[in-house]
Amino acid sequence: MFEPDFVTFDAGGVALNVAVAGDPSAPLVICLHGFPEYWAAWRDVMADLARDHFVVAPDQRGFNLSAKPAGIAAYRAKHMVADLAALADRFSPARPFALAGHDWGASIAYAYAFAHPDRLSHLIIANGVHPWCFQNAIFHDPAQREASQYINVLRAPGSDERMAEDGFRRTSRMIEGFSRTGWMTPDIRAGYLAAWAMPGAMGAMLNWYRASPIVVPLPGETPGEALVMTLPVEALAVSMPHLVVWGSSDEALLPSCLDGLDRFAPDLTIEKVPGAGHWILHEKPAEVAAAMRTFLSRA
Repeated sequence: MFEPDFVTFDAGGVALNVAVAGDPSAPLVICLHGFPEYWAAWRDVMADLARDHFVVAPDQRGFNLSAKPAGIAAYRAKHMVADLAALADRFSPARPFALAGHDWGASIAYAYAFAHPDRLSHLIIANGVHPWCFQNAIFHDPAQREASQYINVLRAPGSDERMAEDGFRRTSRMIEGFSRTGWMTPDIRAGYLAAWAMPGAMGAMLNWYRASPIVVPLPGETPGEALVMTLPVEALAVSMPHLVVWGSSDEALLPSCLDGLDRFAPDLTIEKVPGAGHWILHEKPAEVAAAMRTFLSRA
């Protein structure tokens, strides 16, 4: 099994565990994981890309070996964007870099792209969602609203304990419910169980959901207001070349989550991967890496 090197990086007082691989003089790609993952979600893609790129994959705050600040407010997106900005300035201070995100990592990648467009050469998303498109799908696609009800479950009081009990049984079942898990070998499972068992990790990971402004009405409920739907297109624009690698069998994020994305990303490429689900990084790492390499070869 591929093992990168590791460094501990201080992102303004938040210590991040960071996996690194490849030649530091090669073009930089930073890869952000989602929930309930950690840096190793990108392991196989990282091993492939490191042949000709310098690949950096942090445990984001609250996950695995990285710091777990107290309180819900510490997990608002602006703080993760600041962590990423500090990391990018450490590894690529003088030139733009490529940024990739999956699931929650995609949300932070988008937020960074909105705030720091001049720092990115390319933006790559693997089964993740632009915030306007996601909120729009939750409001107007009944199937996506139903699929997103797990967010309310994870935000509910006592969810920390429920997701951890019986050896993280519910957390494991959630992974299995989003797409096939033939990739979950004993070694991979052991890595996830160890990450979830880190002191304070489950509560910190769930604080990402509690801090999010995404509104998830109950099925059949009339949608209220959501801040992201009121923002101008310019505030949510993806001005750099943008690739979405999309596993078509995702049961958490349905195709309606891509509707309207071209309004925000004028240079958009969507590569659909039949037979892949939400955990596309584990299911189809060779296909993801190949799509990324082709896209990154663009000037």
